[in-house]
Amino acid sequence: MLIVMDHNATEAQVRAVEAAVEALGFKAEPIPGKQRTAIGVLGNQGPVDDSSIRELPGVRECIHVSKPYKLVSRDFHPLSSVVTVAGISIGDGHPPVMIAGPCSIESEAQMLASAKLVKAAGGQILRGGAFKPRTGPHSFQGLGYDGLKLLRQAGDAEGLPVITEVMRIEQLETVCRYADVLQIGARNMQNFDLLKEVGKLRIPVLLKRGMSATIEEFLSAAEYIVSEGNDQVILCERGIRTFERATRNTLDLSVVPLVRSLSHLPIIVDPSHATGKRALVPVMAKAALVAGAHGLMIEVHPEPEKALCDGAQSLTGPGFATLMGEIRKLLPYLGY
Repeated sequence: MLIVMDHNATEAQVRAVEAAVEALGFKAEPIPGKQRTAIGVLGNQGPVDDSSIRELPGVRECIHVSKPYKLVSRDFHPLSSVVTVAGISIGDGHPPVMIAGPCSIESEAQMLASAKLVKAAGGQILRGGAFKPRTGPHSFQGLGYDGLKLLRQAGDAEGLPVITEVMRIEQLETVCRYADVLQIGARNMQNFDLLKEVGKLRIPVLLKRGMSATIEEFLSAAEYIVSEGNDQVILCERGIRTFERATRNTLDLSVVPLVRSLSHLPIIVDPSHATGKRALVPVMAKAALVAGAHGLMIEVHPEPEKALCDGAQSLTGPGFATLMGEIRKLLPYLGY
């Protein structure tokens, strides 16, 4: 439920409503606005009896919200949120942010070369996987904690903030020492214990949509993070599993405008994992921006043919530079 206060409601009246909500056994979440204050009611498992609240002084109306995700919805938070990563703004009113780099961290030379390519082309955040959740146990699993050091070193060398995936709660403390953004991968989207622990931190989080997740499940996963206090969440569409096998996944671009209408959180798109084919990445990247994505995550490798992970979908340095040039030409048509 959302309790909307009159524009001239006093602080004492707001506090009285919060106390009434808590007396019912629920949590009151104040939501200040330019025109008036609203109070979100959290913790209920069904409809809330508002009879003891709607007649309180200062209450304008009570709106019952049926969505399982509340804090990330526009019902509770009408204004779009902007997530800031090392001074880089991601969200409405800001140019799309380009996150790029190799799928996995393989060596010091590979990461330094990747960072140079990303920086030279205009990328703003360097990506690289230290821990790799692979479908088969015999595939390359990443360099682990040693990889984190190489990622940080490469990012610092080119002045780029870095993002990497965290897979388990026990990795959080160490990963947070090296990363500017924590990535929750598709396979961990519903690892609720991990989501809650990440929510207790004050570091930006990129949450990827699960490969079979509905929109409601996707936003409910984000709710786990935000409900613990961390509202610096970036959503990421990376393709979903369908019956089609011609591409690695099926890129659901309809999710971009849909999520923007349902949630205040920024959303980006990963066309590399979605398509699995290098030739498809540029056109789907541009299509994602036209659909309203706040940024892109692109796999870039200095030698894709030698990559230990996902080389077939990784752009070369020149390929990424070409794409960035095309995006710069597109941006004026998108209002940037």
